[in-house]
Amino acid sequence: MTVLVTVETIALILLTLLVAGLLRSHAEILRRLPASQEQAHPPAADPPVTPPRDSAPAADIAGRSLNGEAVKIAVNGGGTGSLVAFLSSGCSTCQAFWEAFAPEARGPLPGDARLIVVTKDSSHESPSKLLGLAPRDVPVVMSSAAWDAYAVPMTPYFVYVDGASGQITGEGTAEAWPQVISLLRDALMDVEMAEARDRPRPTGGSGRSSRIDDELRTAGVGTAHPSLYGPGDPSER
Repeated sequence: MTVLVTVETIALILLTLLVAGLLRSHAEILRRLPASQEQAHPPAADPPVTPPRDSAPAADIAGRSLNGEAVKIAVNGGGTGSLVAFLSSGCSTCQAFWEAFAPEARGPLPGDARLIVVTKDSSHESPSKLLGLAPRDVPVVMSSAAWDAYAVPMTPYFVYVDGASGQITGEGTAEAWPQVISLLRDALMDVEMAEARDRPRPTGGSGRSSRIDDELRTAGVGTAHPSLYGPGDPSER
């Protein structure tokens, strides 16, 4: 009986040591697990910040037509604003814009801007497929170089170039044609406000005073008219 109790006691001690070892090993594994996960999944870097556009004039659009002919469209210095649409034949969102660009659906653009569609080169696009999508009265230029020059981040993407200054005054992506029209109106308004700030103001008094002077001259009342001076005014002496 004594021998049996002794054997059981020894077995219990060994079992206790085994459980303690397992618990210690498990704790060590749990301690190291967060560090290994951090190494396997480092924290995500901050998203890249898109640098602002510089003050250089927008690049002209140069590439190939859908018929393979060399083509170049100037977008600055001509006085006419240009809305450049960067589209793809395989983009599902772009399909709605191809349809909206049809002459019967498009309508005039704000500011009488002209529409230019730019796709990538034939190494990325099918000219025959584009022929079935392109509106008949809108130039379509295949130019991957233009995508690089304008740093196009996605499709569809739209850029408005002011014709007089040649500067990009509005850009962004959209999901529907009305959003693009809104973008274009905002860009035109920004140009008008900038021109108003740069316009020289009339000298010799406020705008209200100048307007009053004009009205008086129209009525035949000049600066020396007697009605402008009271009795004893030095000008009447």
